[in-house]
Amino acid sequence: MGAVRPRLARAAAAAGPRVARLATTTKPQLTRITRTWQYTALAATAGLALAAGVVTAAGPWDSSGQRTAERDRAAAWGSTGGADHGGDPASREPGPAPSAATVLAGLGAGTTVQAAPDTPDGRALTDVLEPILKDPALGPRRSAAVVDVTTGKRLYGVGVGAALTPASTTKIATAVAALSAMGPDHRLTTRAALEPDTGELVLVGGGDPTLTAREEANGNASLRTLADRTAAALTERGLREVTLSYDTTLYAGPELHPIGVNDNLAAVTPLMLDEARTDDSTRGPAPRVPDPAADAARRFGDLLKDRGIKTTPPGPSKATGRAESLAAVSSPPLSALVERMLTHSDNDIAEALARHTAVATGERADLAGAGVAVRAQLDRLGLPVSGTDIKDGSGLDRAGRLTANLLTALLVTAADPDHPELRPALTGLPVAGFTGTLTSRYEDGAAGFVRAKTGTLTGVNALAGTVVDRGGRVLAFAFLTTGTTNPGAAQAALDRAASALASCGCR
Repeated sequence: MGAVRPRLARAAAAAGPRVARLATTTKPQLTRITRTWQYTALAATAGLALAAGVVTAAGPWDSSGQRTAERDRAAAWGSTGGADHGGDPASREPGPAPSAATVLAGLGAGTTVQAAPDTPDGRALTDVLEPILKDPALGPRRSAAVVDVTTGKRLYGVGVGAALTPASTTKIATAVAALSAMGPDHRLTTRAALEPDTGELVLVGGGDPTLTAREEANGNASLRTLADRTAAALTERGLREVTLSYDTTLYAGPELHPIGVNDNLAAVTPLMLDEARTDDSTRGPAPRVPDPAADAARRFGDLLKDRGIKTTPPGPSKATGRAESLAAVSSPPLSALVERMLTHSDNDIAEALARHTAVATGERADLAGAGVAVRAQLDRLGLPVSGTDIKDGSGLDRAGRLTANLLTALLVTAADPDHPELRPALTGLPVAGFTGTLTSRYEDGAAGFVRAKTGTLTGVNALAGTVVDRGGRVLAFAFLTTGTTNPGAAQAALDRAASALASCGCR
């Protein structure tokens, strides 16, 4: 492949002493496992060992292959530059932003290494990982898999086909399925439609949980903009008073997730504002309005009133095929939604994307249909779905089941140059010690070397992602554990396992 840019390669040598080096006198034999799925990927993953020719197709990178999230952290630290970094996703206008030359210790603009011709050694990984994964804090049931992304060789595996509760690592499957079904440029559209016969104005939900009524939309679809455009269109037609309704028929089935009313997730409906949050938060648990669609329609009516259009109190309805679309606003591209979902473990986006996968593939857009659609889409990609039971898009349903085999396959496929549309499933993974759900983790370990999706429920701890080892090689890993009793200790053990991968030369 020629030169690659693992932007953290120089930092590896410096960070190595900080990562605990594990040793054991035992040398257990690594069970030889027959691969039932052919990995076909090169080391073009997660922005850590990214092939130079793939950079422009991979998503939110700057010209040096630096991930957007790291550039943002550099900006917060006051590092300045003049590179183009994308600008407003809604306008597609590029804009200047600070460069990210000093995001992590040891980074340098000129860092370039050649792809190593050899591969990590499975026996070495076994010696390193087994003592950690035998930690009682990880509970009685666990599975683990490590794959060399460059060669597709599985280097370590314990119970790789065991279907365990994946918690939020489910979102990796949701991301890959949605990107595969709809493509990274797909947008979710909310529109206002006028019925020609009755004069009824229908606010049609397009399944965009990031639709916002805030004054600063920050690149999201704005209900205020939709009201501006709708009021202008009605005024042009001489209409100053309308019957207001709202349409949520894009989705089917109950709106309430099986976990019930919960601050981690709003009612699942195709029409909501700011994820139905009742406070100013943008991520994490928060109280939600009980009927997000009705709340959004009321807010829309208020905005129209401010613009000189009188409306009736809104009620549920359905836009007919004869309805004229007066105005519409669209979400950021699916690639950006996937990244936000993964980085912040956003359950509302996850459930929306699972249902959109059902819509795109002809399945019923309810909870069950979404699970069927996601699994079927992964099967179409040739992924090892045996044992998989996808119950939702977020992983909040404890009845869901995934395997370490599937999780590593998802990551390797997302790195495959033949599937550039799947790259956001990697670029959205939190960066250890820097972004999202890993911001406060790995501060004394493999910060910057691990990108991973966490998964946590009562008695369940999981971690799946990619890591760059000391030789600059990219490894995909998945650790699933069930029956844990101390979540802090279990999380620490999984972090040690990922740090061990980063510190291991494994030759």
